[in-house]
Amino acid sequence: MAESSLDLKSTISGLPPLPAEDFRKSVESFFKESTSKVPVLVALDDDPTGTQTCHNVNVLTVWDTNTLADEFRQTPRGGGFFILTNSRALHPQQAQELMHEICTNLKCAAQEANVEFEVVLRGDSTLRGHFPIEPESAEDIVGKADAWILCPFFLQGGRYTINDVHYVAEGDELVPAGKTAFARDATFGYRSSNLRDWVVEKSKGNIPADRVQSLTIGTIRKGGPQAIKQQLMDFPKGSVVIVNAAATEDVDAVILGLLQADAAGKKLLFRTGAAFVSSRLAISQIEPISAKQLSLSSSVGGLIIAGSYVPKTTSQLEVLRARSGDKLTSVVLDVPKLLESEQSAANMMGDAVAQAEKEISRGRDVLVMTSRDIITGEDETRSLDIGSKVAKALVSFLVDLKTRPRYIISKGGITSSDMATKGLKMKRALIVGQAAPGVPLWRCDEPSSKWSGLPYVVFPGNVGSEETLYQVVERWRV
Repeated sequence: MAESSLDLKSTISGLPPLPAEDFRKSVESFFKESTSKVPVLVALDDDPTGTQTCHNVNVLTVWDTNTLADEFRQTPRGGGFFILTNSRALHPQQAQELMHEICTNLKCAAQEANVEFEVVLRGDSTLRGHFPIEPESAEDIVGKADAWILCPFFLQGGRYTINDVHYVAEGDELVPAGKTAFARDATFGYRSSNLRDWVVEKSKGNIPADRVQSLTIGTIRKGGPQAIKQQLMDFPKGSVVIVNAAATEDVDAVILGLLQADAAGKKLLFRTGAAFVSSRLAISQIEPISAKQLSLSSSVGGLIIAGSYVPKTTSQLEVLRARSGDKLTSVVLDVPKLLESEQSAANMMGDAVAQAEKEISRGRDVLVMTSRDIITGEDETRSLDIGSKVAKALVSFLVDLKTRPRYIISKGGITSSDMATKGLKMKRALIVGQAAPGVPLWRCDEPSSKWSGLPYVVFPGNVGSEETLYQVVERWRV
């Protein structure tokens, strides 16, 4: 059955009332008081935007056993860390092999550090990514879970799950996810908005509908963590459990129930949006970071690099360029010419670097963006390859850039990952906070990185209003 759009305000107000208890504080108390071991949470992030609700947490871009063992040892009880896999940019076989490699290293490192861990596969809140390949691949190494928990809710991005249907807020409406532009993604497209049907669709029927269970908003808000725990204990082994959520408090209640089920011996694996991670780590939200807090220099310009093609990014770029006037220099990269030949790409990127060097040095902000026409291949594989070529060109720009900018804002998940790992040579970064709600800010202090201490903003392609990108750039002008 095709789902219809709903009125946002009346739908949310028509749900059962939220309980008065602060379950996030209850999660903090669980960490302090529980006599059982609390596993370290390892969030394997398929692009770097999953850090968008956290602060004072590390993100690793490497996963050798020694680095992981060190991270396990310094992670406090109830804590965790991210590993940036960037698997959304990979073909399915490559994603599977990468998951095997990382989980194998995690097992070895956890044994060396004498800790227990559990895995969250942090994926896109609009349902794009390798599913069910990644959870299946993780299970190959860490062992079969009693259940998979599916929780794509993400308040800052307007993603709600109600009656098992996943919605994207667009203005005053809740639009079923399968009717949005995200569902038409050239590589990870889908039709189903009901998550029960989505699981069957993405697994090509290998996960039948009778294996899919759900935690309803009624159960979460009326029964609380105890009812959630009991349902989790009762669900058949091998279930995929949908978490319905329309408020952060819903996820907090689910987290407490999950921790209680884990303490009772239930082994769980998680495929979630970003909100789940901060709830599980009991991280309270803080205000967006200001230019004053960052002590930004006034002598050089900022740099914005945009590779994302989603419609929201395009509209944000239009507002940024229109409202910035002569405070911003735009360098538009013609994607068809980038794809024409290696020489054509090299010439274009050389010109872009020269122009950016000049403008940043004289204190002007610079936007380097791909042309907005979406170029796709004949199938999912060729579309992914085109994206990889464009990302490679953007990385070459940052590698060749000599002038350190005031900050870097990278727009889009795959773009942000490549800029961090290949352009800036980050291996471990601190999630400082957010530049805007749902927009993470990192800082890498390692001397081996290209510009140690530089504020680096991982700006998701699909987060914020049309004004949000401009507001961050304007607020960070000195």
